[in-house]
Amino acid sequence: MDILITEDDALHRSFLRGAVENALPELDRIFEADDGDVAIDIIKKNSTNFVVMDLQMERTSGVEAAKEIWRLEPDTRILFWSNYSDEAYVRGIARIVPKGAVYGYLLKSASEESLELAVRGVFLQDQCIIDREVRGVQLRTENRLEGLTDAEFEVLHDIALGLTDKMIASMRKMSTRGVQGRLKHLYDKLGLDAKNNDPELGPIYNSRTRAVAIALSRGLLNVEGIAAKQENLDKWLLQNK
Repeated sequence: MDILITEDDALHRSFLRGAVENALPELDRIFEADDGDVAIDIIKKNSTNFVVMDLQMERTSGVEAAKEIWRLEPDTRILFWSNYSDEAYVRGIARIVPKGAVYGYLLKSASEESLELAVRGVFLQDQCIIDREVRGVQLRTENRLEGLTDAEFEVLHDIALGLTDKMIASMRKMSTRGVQGRLKHLYDKLGLDAKNNDPELGPIYNSRTRAVAIALSRGLLNVEGIAAKQENLDKWLLQNK
């Protein structure tokens, strides 16, 4: 049994190695990677289908690496190990997990014992193990009254990039009125409309800017996600010149 540990911090990587060795005395080899691209290369060259993956790394993130690993090897079992339970990260993972995949999502604040149990549960016992705090975020995103729909989450990224209604409509192949309807639903769910007017002054905030600020403070947006959307936008603009 071979396992790949992907973590860009050397101390955390050493901690993970010790926990994995304690949890799995039957393992044969442990590979280590300090970046998502290195992890992908190791997967291509070796037969391991077991990965412990940090989410936030400087070059290629854990989400990007996991997406490619699952594309290459859909049966790979990945235990995500992260400081973050923000909705942006939780949604990022939910979008790439193959149907029927066994995986885990554990916060770095968990005890070493919890980590070892998660390692055995995901890699040996066919268990999907999700940290309680992360599961709470998952349930909120699945609640249609509280969580954002995929369409609302999409338009949130669009305004975070500074796109106009007409540009969003063109890119999404919808009417301007349809875009404005999505924005209205987004503002309602973020609690913006009720707080955006003063009897004397009128609008207090620029709605788009305020929505992005609220989303950032709630962890609905993160730098990696915005950068990925910018890359997609650049490709779209190049193709539609």
